[in-house]
Amino acid sequence: MKVLVLTKYPRMGASSRLRTLQFLPLLETSGFEFTVQSLFDNTYLENLYNNGNRFKLASARYYFKRFLTLLTVKQYDLIWIEKELFPYFPAFFEKMLATIGVRYIVDYDDAIFHNYDFSKNKLVQLFLKKKIDKVMKYSSCVMAGNNYLATRAKSSGAKNIKLRPTVVDHLKYKTKENVSKDLLTIGWIGSPTTQKYITEIAPMLYEVNRQCSFRLLLVGATNAIKKDLQGLEVDIYPWDENTEADLIRLMDIGIMPLHDGPWEKGKCGYKLIQYMASGVPVIASDVGVNREIIENSKSGLLVKEQSDWSSTIVKLINSPNLRAQFGEAGRDAVEQNYSIQSQLPKINKILNSFLV
Repeated sequence: MKVLVLTKYPRMGASSRLRTLQFLPLLETSGFEFTVQSLFDNTYLENLYNNGNRFKLASARYYFKRFLTLLTVKQYDLIWIEKELFPYFPAFFEKMLATIGVRYIVDYDDAIFHNYDFSKNKLVQLFLKKKIDKVMKYSSCVMAGNNYLATRAKSSGAKNIKLRPTVVDHLKYKTKENVSKDLLTIGWIGSPTTQKYITEIAPMLYEVNRQCSFRLLLVGATNAIKKDLQGLEVDIYPWDENTEADLIRLMDIGIMPLHDGPWEKGKCGYKLIQYMASGVPVIASDVGVNREIIENSKSGLLVKEQSDWSSTIVKLINSPNLRAQFGEAGRDAVEQNYSIQSQLPKINKILNSFLV
């Protein structure tokens, strides 16, 4: 079976790497043939993370390259699309694929429909408010990372919806050998676009520091965040696929703060899965899929109100046995439900369903 895979980014892009690319080598052993094209390249992504720039001239070149790729779709048995073909462009080409009988799967791990229906730009609202609903409706299958995304797919009229969590290759993650007894490390992993959630709980981190000394380890944040965390012991490391697992293993507690908004409800809790894979107990905002992951896995604590962050962190700092219990439960849950190995048969089944 020949499959054209149209991701948004190369491996540097977390969604592209985790939702699609990490599965392809294993799926190839089952007889699938994949041709991969990312819309944007690493240079575009680095500029976006470091400077917040989206270069319009470069985007035109990227879009033209993808358009040329679409001229070859009849060579494939199935198209696997990450989110949409052309961001901020109507669903014309997705509709065209359906019209000419080309089957496509579309995959979501973020509520990107809110880029359009909540946009402050009136033209975007006017022309693109229902864009992602159309992409979902025209698809042969929607793979959704959580129930919030699946519910939107159902309301769009999509007939074939599959829930599929974002997962890790747990074999790349080694668990902590023991629980720290001295200065504990509270850790976070993310990107420059999500480090705002750490800044938002800075007052609570200062309160924790007044009661318990700790080190804050941030992976993927920029040095600019230090101005918001002055007085705390903070170590910042750039994100790198080859080192992220080793850095997470240094953490004693992994945190995932969010505020309770529609965009956040679409997130798939990947940070939590990474912490859990390393046997690190977690604390997360009680938002979206976070509750489902933590309650089902018994891997940590939920924070309902922003002001509760300090007391929740202090509770876990002062409970080494609870940290060990949560860490062990989290690792077990990843092996059973949030690993490549646990989800691969499900993806294999979805793809094979199109052989009929």
